[in-house]
Amino acid sequence: MTKFYIGPMSKNIVDAIIEFCNETDNQIGLIPSRRQVEWDGGYVNNWTTEQFSKHTKMKLILKRDHAGPGQGYSDDDGYKSLEEDCKFFNKIHIDPWKKYPKYEEGLQWTIDMINFCYNLNSSITYEIGTEEAIRKFEPEELSRLLSDLSVQLKDHVFNQIKHLVIQSGTSLKENTNTGEYDKDRLLKMIGVAKHWGLMSKEHNGDYIPVKLIKEKMNLGLDSINIAPEFGLIETLAYINNGIDIEEFWKICYNSKRWEKWVSSNFDPFTQKLDLIKICGHYVLSNPEFLKIKPNIDLKIKNKIKEKLYELFK
Repeated sequence: MTKFYIGPMSKNIVDAIIEFCNETDNQIGLIPSRRQVEWDGGYVNNWTTEQFSKHTKMKLILKRDHAGPGQGYSDDDGYKSLEEDCKFFNKIHIDPWKKYPKYEEGLQWTIDMINFCYNLNSSITYEIGTEEAIRKFEPEELSRLLSDLSVQLKDHVFNQIKHLVIQSGTSLKENTNTGEYDKDRLLKMIGVAKHWGLMSKEHNGDYIPVKLIKEKMNLGLDSINIAPEFGLIETLAYINNGIDIEEFWKICYNSKRWEKWVSSNFDPFTQKLDLIKICGHYVLSNPEFLKIKPNIDLKIKNKIKEKLYELFK
């Protein structure tokens, strides 16, 4: 069973994960969002879905994270993205809840998207539900979702659902996990997953102690997503190895990618290092960044592997 699913925030991170899996025989899944890797290119190494797959698929499990309407750079229905995902990914997280948080609408979109994918590739497996920061579910409502899906999907299609997103209090803001862990909520959510024979999966496992992740897994959590934390590891490596901070800040500031992750009182002009730490991984393929990038790829990959060893020890 794959316990850790990691966001492919950069080529260095992807390559470090491949090397780690080859060196240790551990299994890791990659969870590209639509902004990171997309049918027409994303901010991670400018990879298209196909290019990303060719770079990784023979070595790692690939799961599309947050497939659905409005999850990319444009306010689309998400189906063009799904067409490519069904050609190149092993698993797809079906997530219409950002644009359609009302239960009946989200349910129908989940049904339609699963059926669409199944008709293109019957071997794809699915993750359903969403993280607390997008749309909060209570355990009873999550169980209702599965019950409704079991009735409205054909059995052989419903049986391709393998993962359930559970919520126990995680959310991210300014390189901090701002959620409040609720053990009872976790246990109830895990109970729903087990009742339906699904693997429980939590999002936003960043910036929390490894011992807490271990505690959650000892309580029955099957797997967890970690993404921005790995991007921060790489960003800090650049900060600590001689990059021009002012130029790095300008590139990050002009990208505007930091805006969604900060509070209303955040000052980008006095908190320049904080802005870089929040936003740095978004600009690593930017031509302007490549002009100032120090040649420390090996050092970065070793830092990434240190974190992976910490997670798996």
